[in-house]
Amino acid sequence: MAEEAQGQDKSEEATPRKREKAREEGQTARSRELNTMAVLVSGSLAVLMFAGGMRDALVNIMRSSLAQAVHADGQLVPALRFATVEALYATLPLLVLVFVVAIVSSGALGGFVLSSKAFAFKASRMSPLAGLQRMFSMKALIELAKAIAKFLIVGGVAVAVLQIWSIDLLRLGLKPLPEAMAEGLELVEYSFIALSCSLIVIAAVDVPVQLAQFNKQLKMTPQEVRDEMKDSEGRPEVKSRIRRMQQEIARRRMLADIPKADVVITNPQHYSVALVYVAQKMNAPRVVAKGADLMAFRIRELATASRVPIVAVPALTRAIYHATDIGEEIPAPLYVAIAQILAFVYQLKQHRRGAASAPRPLGDLDVPEEYRRDA
Repeated sequence: MAEEAQGQDKSEEATPRKREKAREEGQTARSRELNTMAVLVSGSLAVLMFAGGMRDALVNIMRSSLAQAVHADGQLVPALRFATVEALYATLPLLVLVFVVAIVSSGALGGFVLSSKAFAFKASRMSPLAGLQRMFSMKALIELAKAIAKFLIVGGVAVAVLQIWSIDLLRLGLKPLPEAMAEGLELVEYSFIALSCSLIVIAAVDVPVQLAQFNKQLKMTPQEVRDEMKDSEGRPEVKSRIRRMQQEIARRRMLADIPKADVVITNPQHYSVALVYVAQKMNAPRVVAKGADLMAFRIRELATASRVPIVAVPALTRAIYHATDIGEEIPAPLYVAIAQILAFVYQLKQHRRGAASAPRPLGDLDVPEEYRRDA
C-alpha cells in the first residue's frame, strides 16, 4: 500500500485531518520576511514617536551620571545601577511595542502553534545527504531569489534616500554642532523608516509564496486520502461493535419509557407497539417503543408489570410498526383508529375505578389500504 502511494502524484488537497496533524507536529505556514518587516516598521515608527521623550530622559541620565561620577566617593556601582534602571524605563515603551509586534506577526500567517514535536530530535536533520538536498532544492533557490531581491530593493531605496537628502547631509557640516546632531538624527530616523518600509514589498511577495509552498507540501496522493478515510471511519468490526452498543443503549431507553405509555397494542403475538399521548403537549399520539417477536414479548411483559393496558388490534399494530419509528407521531390517516383505542382505554380505566360500565369490545378498525401489511 505504501509503495502504491509513493508511485502516485500528490494531486489531492490536504484533508482537515492532515492539516490538524501537521499543526500537532508544529508545521504551519511561516513568513520570516513578514515578521522582519513588521518588527522593523513598528520599531522605526516607535522610535519616531518616542524619540523626544527618550532623548530627554537619556540626556538627564547622562548628566546625572556624570555629576555623580565627579562627586561620588566609591558610589560608582550604585550610580551605574540607577542609570541602567532609568534607561530601561525610558526605552520600555519601545521595547514593549516591538516585543508585542514580534509575537503577533509570528502567528499572523499560520496561527500560534506550541508543539513539543517540533523540538524533537530527528536524524534526518543530521544527515549530510539531506542537507545537500535542502541546499540544492527548489526552496533554497527561492530563498536565494528572495535574498537577491531584498538586496536590490533595500539597496535601491538606500541610494534613492541618499540622493534625495544629499544636499541636506552636506549642509550639516556648515551648522553648529548641536543643531547638526539634531538634524542628523532626524535624517537617520526617516531613512530608517524608508528602508524598513521597503521590506513591505518583499513581505507582500513572500506571504503568498509561503502559503503556496506549505499547501503543496501538505498535498496528498489519492491513496493517502482513501487510507485516511478508512482510518477515520474505523475498521468494520469496530463499527459493528459501536453500532451494537448504540442499539443496546437505544433499546434500554425504549424499555424504560414503556411504564409511561398509555396503551400497548399487539398483533397479538409477533408485534407490540407502545403509544403515549399528552393532549396539551402533543399533536398526535407518539410511539415510545416497538418490537417484534422476543422484543414484542418483552414489551408486553413490562406493560403488564406497569399496569399499562394491552389491546390486541393486529392490522393497526402492523401498520404502525412498519410506518412509524420510535419517537415519531403516528400518521394522520391512522388518527381515527387510534382515537377509538384511546377512548376504549379511557373507558376501561374508568370501569376499573368503578366510575363507568365495561367498554364494548373493539371490532375491526379501519386501516387505510396503503398502511395494511400482511400477517
